[in-house]
Amino acid sequence: MSDLDSVRDVSLEGQKLTFRPMVKGDGDAVLAFAKQLPPHDLLFLVRDITNPKVVSAWIEATEEGDISTLLAMKGDVVIGCAAVITDPLSWSQHVGEVRVLVSEDMRGIGLGRELIQEIFKIALARNLSKLMARMTTDQKGAIAIFEELGFRGEALLKDHVSDQAGVHHDLVILSCDPVRAANLFSAFSEAQS
Repeated sequence: MSDLDSVRDVSLEGQKLTFRPMVKGDGDAVLAFAKQLPPHDLLFLVRDITNPKVVSAWIEATEEGDISTLLAMKGDVVIGCAAVITDPLSWSQHVGEVRVLVSEDMRGIGLGRELIQEIFKIALARNLSKLMARMTTDQKGAIAIFEELGFRGEALLKDHVSDQAGVHHDLVILSCDPVRAANLFSAFSEAQS
C-alpha cells in the first residue's frame, strides 16, 4: 500500500484486520482508542491525543496533507495507528516523524511491525529521506522493533517528558533512511521466501 487512499485487508495470527487511511468521521473511534491506551504509552507524543480538540486538529492536519495517518481496524474498532508527520515549511521538510500506537490486547502479533513497514511505503511515496521516531527508554519492545526495521539511536534526551504523577522520563530518538530500510526489508523478505 503506497497510496494512503487505499484499503488493505491483513491477517495476523488468524485475526482479520483492515488498514485504511484516517478520515474525517474517525474522531470518536480514534479518541476511544487513545483513551484505552496506558498513559505511559502516550508520553512520547507532543500532544495529548485523549483530548478531543487534539484529535480534531490531527484529523484536520491529515486532511491538509501535513500528516499521513493509517488506522488498523478490527471491524469498526481502531486497534492501532501509524502516522508520518511532516512540516513542508520547515528546513527539515525531508524528515518525517513516525508515530505508532497499538492497543495492549493486540500486541505481540506483529501489528506494530506491519504498521512501521507501511510507514516506509508512505515515506517513499512522499520522497522523505529521513524518518525519526521517539519513545521513552523503557519501551524496550518498541525500540527493538524499530531497530529490527533499520532505525538507529540518534539522541537521548534526559528527563525530557513528565508523566501524570510528575515523574520525569528519558526520551530516545531513533532515525533511519527509509529507502535503505525498505531495501533491507525487501531483501530480508525475499531471503525468507
